[in-house]
Amino acid sequence: MKTKKYADIIDVANLANVSPATVSRCFNHPDKVRPDTRKRIQLAVESTGYIRNRAAQAIHGRRSGTVGLIVPTLDNAIFATLIQAFSEQLNASGFTMLVATHGYDLDREYQLLRSLLEHRVEGIGLIGLDHKDETYSLIDRRETRSVAMWNYHPDTRISCVGADNSEAGKLIAQHVLDLGHKRIALVFPDTFENDRAANRLEGVLSIMNKAGVQIPPEWHLNTIYSIKNAREVSAPLLSSPNRPTAIIAGNDVIAQGVIYAAQSLGLNVPTDISVAGIGDFSGSAHLLPSLTTIKLRSNKVGQTAAIILDKLINDSENKNIQRVAIEVELMKRQSTCRLAI
Repeated sequence: MKTKKYADIIDVANLANVSPATVSRCFNHPDKVRPDTRKRIQLAVESTGYIRNRAAQAIHGRRSGTVGLIVPTLDNAIFATLIQAFSEQLNASGFTMLVATHGYDLDREYQLLRSLLEHRVEGIGLIGLDHKDETYSLIDRRETRSVAMWNYHPDTRISCVGADNSEAGKLIAQHVLDLGHKRIALVFPDTFENDRAANRLEGVLSIMNKAGVQIPPEWHLNTIYSIKNAREVSAPLLSSPNRPTAIIAGNDVIAQGVIYAAQSLGLNVPTDISVAGIGDFSGSAHLLPSLTTIKLRSNKVGQTAAIILDKLINDSENKNIQRVAIEVELMKRQSTCRLAI
């Protein structure tokens, strides 16, 4: 007779002295199983090494217990806090998270969405609101419970939780202007298929235009989300005798690169050049000098998004789109100062 390689639910039931149905109920509805029985089952699971076959359950129309999250990148700290908060809240609700990255390629994002749906995920988390029509259409056709994070807008096709990035841009631009700066440069990422950067830039420019401050085209620099690249891109401008007195970066990673470029050239931040970012990422408060930036509360975004997604998944009748704006806050620190006259 062929020996079983892995333990099954019957092995767990026999060891715990309960029925297979009780084991199944313990996994799917633990609140309906007595605590002492749950403990016996858990000990039996650990003893046998039993692992549930969620894929098989999903094929038979039962819950998979998984949620997919598609992010642009894991290559830096941009989304780290958000992903951690999203994952922890989902885990507390009994879900396992599957993460995929598309490298700022929205065609790739669509293919990843298809792949995650093939794995029978019960919900999807996306970053931002800028997605292909095919992505939105697939979510609609499959009636997939979905939430977009990081950007808020009052008119969206799926639920969203995030900051008003245009407001974040306006807030940091006004701060720099209030310090007396008029010679201001921008270092931003490509805004194509990146609504977060596009909205921040729109907010910055709207405040600049309102104040009558014109930014020369050669002072509007483009970089990827990379400290190294931001440093290389900004160094020529900072080494020019005709340099700005302040630089606004599209996020804190870019701002850090600008600060390093300035320091490598012997410039003092902020007395020679003020530098401001957007995001308030982990470590921004501990840079030398500490970074003036806009707090986007990414941990609150991730936690709130997970709560919304959990409710959408568990209430099959609830098809209401929820839109939650997370407040932004100016964090005044050492990297900016009033322009000396």
